[in-house]
Amino acid sequence: MRLVTLEDVQAAAAAIAPHVVRTPLLAFDSGLMIKPENLQPIGAFKQRGAVNALQRIPSEDRARGVVAYSSGNHAQAVAYAAKTLGIPAAIVVPENTPQLKIDATRAHGAEVFVVGITERESRAAELVEERGATLIPPFDHFDVIAGQGTVGLEIAEDFPDVATVLVPVSGGGLISGVATAIKALRPNVRVIGVEPELAGDAAASFAAGELVRWDAHDRARTSADGLRAEPSELTWAHIRKYVDDFVTVTEDEIHDAVKQIARRTRVVAEPSGAVPVAAYLNRDLLSGPTVAVVSGGNIEPSLLASILG
Repeated sequence: MRLVTLEDVQAAAAAIAPHVVRTPLLAFDSGLMIKPENLQPIGAFKQRGAVNALQRIPSEDRARGVVAYSSGNHAQAVAYAAKTLGIPAAIVVPENTPQLKIDATRAHGAEVFVVGITERESRAAELVEERGATLIPPFDHFDVIAGQGTVGLEIAEDFPDVATVLVPVSGGGLISGVATAIKALRPNVRVIGVEPELAGDAAASFAAGELVRWDAHDRARTSADGLRAEPSELTWAHIRKYVDDFVTVTEDEIHDAVKQIARRTRVVAEPSGAVPVAAYLNRDLLSGPTVAVVSGGNIEPSLLASILG
């Protein structure tokens, strides 16, 4: 299996530069910087991978459009990238996707299909077959991983003294790309994946040394709606090669991290984006200078109000 390389990530960085924000590093406290990917136009890091993947679609295939399936942020990212590049987009989302993310996806001009939580991939496959469209999965895609890796590239360039990078994990596309870039440029930096306890399948896989599958309904229990997917063979290969450790955090710890991020940095993080900060605050990571990737900020206003209240 071919894995993403530093050169692939560097090529992605050049390709997506006109369409993404090079997010800054913000001080959380003396030991932690956050990488606020909520500052991207769609409010999450997913824009990086989506733009990179869509730009690489051959011109003769673009008119037939793209199809994606997603719990929310990848949906918005593909819709945004498709609108920017003039490509029709159809997006399949599970019925437990926050309405905020569904509305934002439609606002970018994409056609949205809402299905049962176990049906999103099969419905996407049907649309690809019907339309001859190109499938852009949320993480199980070489160009998507390379695009997400630009987060790690920026961290390595902007913070040479970093010792530990904390990354939220769902399907594993973000940590696959980040770890690829970090380990190529700073081999001694520790890359740690963080998951909710209620969706800790990747952490269980890491501990077992092989992929462990959890039922989708079990993974759906966490409020971190962006972290309910499971790694693919492709992302697992990157995780196995480059990631140093995994930790999990509780729902209360995640919600407290959302509150702490808002109070200390004035950044709005969704629960999925707050899990690395929750790990920093509640786990003994022996970490040294640390960066937590706050992967997104697309949180329902009512949930944010209840957490901050």
